[in-house]
This record gives sequence, C-alpha cells and structure tokens, in this order.
Amino acid sequence: MAKAKSVFFCTECGNETPKWSGRCPACGAWNTIVEQTDKPVKSGRKPASARAVKPVPIMDIGTADEIRFSTGMGELDRVLGGGIVLGGVVLLSGEPGVGKSTMLLQLCGAISNQHTVLYITGEESVRQVKLRAARLKVPQDNIYLAAENDVDEICGLIEKEKPELVVIDSIQTMRCMDISSSSGTVSQVKESAARLLAVAKKQEIPMFIVGHVNKDGAIAGPKVMEHIVDTVLYFEGDKMLPYRILRAAKNRYGSTNELGMFDMTGQGLEEIENPSQMLLEGRPLGVSGNCVACTMEGSRPILSEIQALATKTNFPAPRRACSGYDYNRMNLLIAVLEKRAGYFFGNLDVYINIVSGITLRDTACDLAVCLSMVSSLLDCPVSDKLIAIGEVGLGGEVRSVPNLEQRLREAERIGFERAVVPKHSLAHLNAADYPGMKLVGAAYISDAIHALKSDRL
Repeated sequence: MAKAKSVFFCTECGNETPKWSGRCPACGAWNTIVEQTDKPVKSGRKPASARAVKPVPIMDIGTADEIRFSTGMGELDRVLGGGIVLGGVVLLSGEPGVGKSTMLLQLCGAISNQHTVLYITGEESVRQVKLRAARLKVPQDNIYLAAENDVDEICGLIEKEKPELVVIDSIQTMRCMDISSSSGTVSQVKESAARLLAVAKKQEIPMFIVGHVNKDGAIAGPKVMEHIVDTVLYFEGDKMLPYRILRAAKNRYGSTNELGMFDMTGQGLEEIENPSQMLLEGRPLGVSGNCVACTMEGSRPILSEIQALATKTNFPAPRRACSGYDYNRMNLLIAVLEKRAGYFFGNLDVYINIVSGITLRDTACDLAVCLSMVSSLLDCPVSDKLIAIGEVGLGGEVRSVPNLEQRLREAERIGFERAVVPKHSLAHLNAADYPGMKLVGAAYISDAIHALKSDRL
C-alpha cells in the first residue's frame, strides 16, 4: 500500500513547496504554509488500448446552433459577453455579504421560465434557500435544490438530471471523499473544481461556481482554479453603500473591460441601466472643487463626479489622500500644476474623492482632476454644465484620448453644454454632431484653466 504523501501549500496563493517555511516563496506572505496529508487517489483509468476516445475533424463540428442564451439580466449579459455559453464554467467571487448568492438566485429565477436549473447549496439548507427565494420574489418553476457537499454525488446528479444550468454555492464547501483533507483546503478546492469542470464540458451544461475571497481580496484557493474555468467575475461594492459593480477578470468568450452595475435593495439586486445619471444625482451645484469626468468601461462611457479639497495644513509635511483614484497619479498631477501652470500646493493638504465609491483608472480623467484641484485652490466653482476630458502629460500638454466621440455623446445626452477636450482632437471631430454642446480645445493645462476662468469657472 502506498504511503500517504505530505505536501505543503500556501493558504493565500496556493503555491506548493516541498518543505515548510515561514514565508511563501511565491507571494511573500508570512505564516501561510500549511501541511496536508493526502491519501493517494486510485486511478480508474483504462489502458490506452481500451479507451474509446476518438478525435473529431474540426470541419465536421457544427456551429449552426446557438451556443449562448440570455441570463435575463442585461448587466450580467454585458459582462459575460452576450450571455451564458453552453458548457462554460463561470467563477463568481466577492466579499461575504456583497450579494453573490442573491445574484445567482435571481439569475435562476430569470431563466427558469425557459430553462431548468439545479442549485447546489453547501452552506445553507434547502429551506433557507427557499425562504430567500420567497423574500426576493423569485419565480420558482423549473428550479431544483439540493444540499450536498460530496462532489462525486453532485456530478452523478448532474449527469442523471441533465439540467440546463448548474449553480454551485460554494466551491469552498465541496469535498472529494477520496481525499482525506477537510473542505476548503487547497487540494480539495483544486480537485473539486477539476471534477465539476469535466462534467460541465462533457455534458455541455453551463455552470456558475461561487468562490470566497481571502483578506487581500483575491479568490481563496489555488490559482489553478482560476486558470481552468472559462470566466472569472468579481462582484465588488462597499456594504455601507447600495451600489454593486460586476467586473470580469478573465473571459474566454468576451471582453474583460465591460462593467455591470447593480443597486442592492430590499427586493434584491436591481440593474442600473443608466449609471452616469445615477452617479451624478444629488451633486452639489455652485461648489468649488467639483468637476465631472468621463471614463470608459469597455464600450460604456460613464460620467463620474470628482471632488477635490485643497486646504492649509497644520503639519510640517502636507497630507495627500485619495479615495477611488490612484495616489501616485494625483502626486504627478500636482507636480505638473506647480511646474507648468504656477499653482502651488506645497503647503496645502490635498484630498481627492470619487463620489459613489467607483474607482477611476482611466487617464482621460486627468484633466478633470486638475481642474477640480485648481477650482478648490482658487475657491471658484466649475460650471455645472461643463465636462473635462483629456490626459495630462509631464510637459503640461493635454493629450488625446480614445473613444472621445462616445464620451461626448454621453455627456450631451446627460445635459452638458461645454466640453474641454484636447485641441489636437478637434480636427477629428465634427461640431455638427454635437449641436447642444460647445467644444473648447486645450493644448496645455494652462489653456484649459484659462478657458474655465473666462467662463467664471
């Protein structure tokens, strides 16, 4: 009989090492290496001569049938790339309480009128899921529940019932009985995900798997679980705020740049089809330090309010702080304003806040951030009908940005009347396409500030 093998895994990143050490050589985390003793798994594989695996010519594989179907939730379809792919495995991750189980239960209800759904719960009883479905007013036709943790039993159930969608909640509670370690360990998560993936691909049944996150926000368990699935979704949001953001970190069947937005209400998640209007609701008018920027999330332009506050410091070193914006980028823009435009912040505390908890990573927001800081420094408000779009270089130049036409159309639709854009981009724009908006070109940051001063900021 073969001896049980001892292996060492990092609980943070899943890296395997031959011996224990205080620090993980892969991710650098301290005191995360644990020992696990796994029994050897008996292989049921047949000899090569006895297998019935035959290759199929690629030209004989038909593609006429529709390989996608809608989830019934437009925001989720956008992030997935158009809908659910047959045989696709989606890993949905997020912090506890953000709404992962709520979203999947609503998804089951949305497609239950046309497709059968099998919901496997490892954390709750079927009665608890039933109560939550009743609270969310989820249609309950064609939805089947099962409380099970044995992966082999689940795979057998899927092959027997052949549902059109499977939900696993969650992978950390699943267990392969031929592995001696407990649920949630690296070996259990890796093997459970592999077996579920094999069933989904063989039966061409789409599957959603819920995954927990660790203290750093990454998916708990081995990285191999993220590699073998087709799509990895992150459900983000502050539990103190009602808004939730769905992003794709990996998608074999669509773009990873798309973003879906939801509003958490007492009746579950509601889609936000017009995020720009939602993010700008209730913004203060006539207050200095506020400017509106436009960021692109995939093919969707989103308008966001940027707030800046420059105030006298009481400390030897001024304080800099950001919420929803890159800290190093803010320091770079402050240096450009001081060197190229003559506005000094050396003895001032500077704070940047992106309203509603959204995070801006687009460099096209640079110009709006600069104007908001100058507005706060001079205590002169930016016009409520003005939007600034452009990237700011180290020479103080305002550089062109991609998808400028889509950004301007969105700003005009919301009701903005003036737009400060890179001067170089005016040659590629037709002013007649924006009848309700005046375009102002700025070659340097000083030109943009001068244009705002002429409009009384």
